[in-house]
Amino acid sequence: MSNEAATATTAAAAAAPEPLPHGLGVSLPSADARAKTEGTFPYAADLWAEGLLWAAVLRSPHPHARILSIDTTHAREMPGVRAVVTHEDVPGQVPHGRGTADRPVFASEVVRHHGEPLAAVAADHPDTARMAAAAVIVEYEVLDPVTDPEQAFEAEPLHPDGNLIRHIPLRHGDPDAAGEVVVEGLYRIGRQDPAPIGAEAGLAVPRPDGGVELYVASTDPHADRDSAAACYGLEPDRVKVVVTGVPGATADREDQGFQIPLGLLALKTGCPVKLTATREESFLGHVHRHPTLLRYRHHADADGRLVKVEAQILLDAGAYADTSAEALAAAVSFACGPYVVPHAFIEGWAVRTNNPPSGHVRGEGAMQVCAAYEAQMDKLAKKLGIDPAELRMRNVMATGDVLPTGQTVTCPAPVAELLQAVRDFPLPALPKDTPEEEWLLPGGPEGAGEPGAVRRGVGYGLGMVHMLGAEGADEVSTATVKVHDGVATVLCAAVETGQGFTTLARQIVQETLGIDEVHVAPVDTDQPPAGAGCRGRHTWVSGGAVERAAKMVRTQLLQPLAHKFGMSTELLQITDGKITSYDGVLSTTVTEALDGKELWATAQCRPHPTEPLDAVGQGDAFVGLAFCAIRAVVDVDIELGSVRVVELALAQDVGRVLNPAQLAARIEAGVTQGVGIALTENLRTARGLVRHPDLTGYALPTSLDAPDIRIVKLVEERDVVAPFGAKAASAVPVVTSPAAVAAAVRAATGRPVNRLPIRPQAAVVTAP
Repeated sequence: MSNEAATATTAAAAAAPEPLPHGLGVSLPSADARAKTEGTFPYAADLWAEGLLWAAVLRSPHPHARILSIDTTHAREMPGVRAVVTHEDVPGQVPHGRGTADRPVFASEVVRHHGEPLAAVAADHPDTARMAAAAVIVEYEVLDPVTDPEQAFEAEPLHPDGNLIRHIPLRHGDPDAAGEVVVEGLYRIGRQDPAPIGAEAGLAVPRPDGGVELYVASTDPHADRDSAAACYGLEPDRVKVVVTGVPGATADREDQGFQIPLGLLALKTGCPVKLTATREESFLGHVHRHPTLLRYRHHADADGRLVKVEAQILLDAGAYADTSAEALAAAVSFACGPYVVPHAFIEGWAVRTNNPPSGHVRGEGAMQVCAAYEAQMDKLAKKLGIDPAELRMRNVMATGDVLPTGQTVTCPAPVAELLQAVRDFPLPALPKDTPEEEWLLPGGPEGAGEPGAVRRGVGYGLGMVHMLGAEGADEVSTATVKVHDGVATVLCAAVETGQGFTTLARQIVQETLGIDEVHVAPVDTDQPPAGAGCRGRHTWVSGGAVERAAKMVRTQLLQPLAHKFGMSTELLQITDGKITSYDGVLSTTVTEALDGKELWATAQCRPHPTEPLDAVGQGDAFVGLAFCAIRAVVDVDIELGSVRVVELALAQDVGRVLNPAQLAARIEAGVTQGVGIALTENLRTARGLVRHPDLTGYALPTSLDAPDIRIVKLVEERDVVAPFGAKAASAVPVVTSPAAVAAAVRAATGRPVNRLPIRPQAAVVTAP
């Protein structure tokens, strides 16, 4: 080759674009990132249809009232109104709900919470729909609301199923066991809202066969379809749920209280009907984290080793059960935390009240008890004169230990390693006491605090969560992988809620088949079910189904080559788009091997079964566990009670890193959400009425509130029963960070800090 040719070849190679990263373990960018940043991503609020009508929902202004009459005459007579529906127009008259189906589509006899739907209107303009909804005349007999969950035990039944949703009396060990040192505490956790970004919205389109299609940001489309179909009095195959772009979800994303009325209006009018909820409607309609009352007594020996934990846990479910039974199981099971406790006696209850409904929110049950048991560990350390981190280290759980439920921890549980990592990480520098650095003071820029009143505190939190469903839940997902013209397509009804499933599915297929171009099809209920998008289940179960389907396609691809060369497919490998044999005899590309073929396979993934907790709270209820350790550093103005979170150092048990950038983003988002729970987020109510149901009254943390987040260590000890060995990533930082922040505030102030969010008065230190 001439020098000129060589130079030209070198220049061409240098000018060629770098191949995009692919496969597991790399930071593959999200396929929809560009569309979201450019504002072209199709959310439900952006949808349109020919002949569109607009919907509005009438909601109760009372938390508890008897309905004497509902008069829709004026609303129906308004120009532009096409339909008004109430409980009388619900063909199925079947209650709905995520976990327990006990909620009516529209209240008929009794209103049980502020904002409960009573009627819905379809009109040719959104303003007309809202005015018509307001024109529906409802006559009430206002009743005294039951808002204290402790009073719910003695109150008149608020629901035909009674006020008690579930009671779990956990008994583990010797009830007469006692420690040399005893500490007690009473703790309260407030009501947090998932506050989903983007409006909750939906579009319902009637079908020629008398069915309906719902275009909504559902996180569990098949469950939503079945629930809606039952309420409509239709077979499930006549209702189709099409998942639109989900603008992030840390809980059940869409309120079925407007999904189902939307379809009713479409069926009644024969026209497409759209509704975009206001932020106030979202606050009133969808579920929240359970407010919780916790009483604890910890027993330990003189060296600080735990002997017994006694606790009472009371969850306020609000008006309807939803997923409260599952949340209670998590709270009771993890009430002692990731510590070895020989004897545990826990009483847990979930009750109905006339407060806003509670349900699935990331880390439900586990977050509330984490705040309480970590406060108890701080009390124990103070009473014994032991460093709080050292006390925790003496009690941490490891693989092979037993939960208070009697289940042996068989998955990796590197809790000591996590705690040691954050304990050894260097502390941040102290702020400078100069005017140029006033932004470092609690309260932010132009804050009223004085540097001399600021105290720094360091606190620790250890948390744990379970992955997938529990207590016998049938966790199964189905996926199909198709390959045609060198392009792979994944069909799976796992909804992308921000957890990164679509990116993971692409990585799995790239890794298994050596194909760069992989598309994930939109989700609807014509596909087999994949379950809800929570507790890391899509990484585990849906990712496992994609992997199995991809491996089946791989076998189809390699079998002809293996047969031709007289070897098994196990002796062939696919790397960087090339197929090679172990001995080097065979070497070809995936593209050449495909040669225009169309290959496809469908597979399921179902983890090992679990069992319900028995009458004394014992049983192998969980598929797997994930752990986290966080050290929080805070600055507290002890005169004003304002708190600034300076740094959160985190070590987490992740099993295996599948996408480093995505994992870091999930952890940082979870930690920041936890800071909001610790300091600002509290949906306040007054006798059942939601106060300030908007983002002015409900204070979410902003970028200015986010602390420095240091991911100190990610322990990659693979869980052998999980596909890829990976664990859930985002829930356990949410569970752990509020407890760590509270511990740091205790260290700075010496105050007990027994309530979340932390109120300013709880952090004020008065002069002796």
